[in-house]
Amino acid sequence: MWKSIAAALMSASLLSPVLAAPAPNDEFEQGMATMWEALWHQAGTATRLVRWEQDIKLRIHGVNVAAHKQRTLQAMRDAAAEAGLKVIDVSDEADAETQANVTIEITPDDQLSKNQPCETRIDFRTETTIDSASMQMRDGDAARCAYHEAMHVLGVRGHPEGRTVLSYFGGHGDGLLPLDKAMLRAWYSPQVRAGMTPFEVLPVLTGELARIQKAPRQALKARDRFLARTLEQMQAFANGSGDVPLIVKRCGKATDGGIRFGRMEMSYFLGVAYLHGATVRRDASLAERWMQRAALLGSRSAQARLAPPASAPDKG
Repeated sequence: MWKSIAAALMSASLLSPVLAAPAPNDEFEQGMATMWEALWHQAGTATRLVRWEQDIKLRIHGVNVAAHKQRTLQAMRDAAAEAGLKVIDVSDEADAETQANVTIEITPDDQLSKNQPCETRIDFRTETTIDSASMQMRDGDAARCAYHEAMHVLGVRGHPEGRTVLSYFGGHGDGLLPLDKAMLRAWYSPQVRAGMTPFEVLPVLTGELARIQKAPRQALKARDRFLARTLEQMQAFANGSGDVPLIVKRCGKATDGGIRFGRMEMSYFLGVAYLHGATVRRDASLAERWMQRAALLGSRSAQARLAPPASAPDKG
């Protein structure tokens, strides 16, 4: 049975003016922070990486489609091109509804709220590979929503603060920005596999960002410091003394339950990080410690990893 993830709902909000451009070093730091923030649900939980492993077959329908189809289709193709995916428009096919694995509906302006004029839902059987996605955009807001929601369709679920079309707090909607392109290239790179935990994928995301800097070697050193700092902050979060990224609170949708679940998940993610040497050096004892904490908090993933292997059946 298909699993529809409520936490995968993504929406575009009213956008505020763009702030002054940061200095180059600050811009790189902000870019890395944005990569990290993109891995968080607004409810207060960091996410595993999900992505497509098949071509996208797209159906666009609804009201006033002729006015929005070209831009909507271009946004999807631009995002998919960075990911190395193909977009096939099946909107005019007789069996479009059956063929499509991505459905985009242009709705009347009174169907969605002004504060949530567009939204995307991604569906997957397991939190790894995307099986299908559906998007809704209000007629009056479709133009500014198209690139924002295209990123969500590709699997990037967060709403970070930096220079990205995903941000609620900047006027970015005319096309993918350099940070968006770097994010998608890393998200779909051969170094990444579907279902990766945040500490497994974050070095790849920030590494791609470092690669395109004018001084990539210096950027990689700054990247390593950022990873160490983030790890320390997340250990505090998992232990109950730290907090979620500020942008998660600023978006106004974090819940006590989401944050509690986030502490449990982060404990598991830290266990995976130490187990596999992702972002940190391998440390079996720390891996077990974080797995035990996650298991005590109710993580089924941690409980499964800690469970003793099943004994072989007695053939006598």
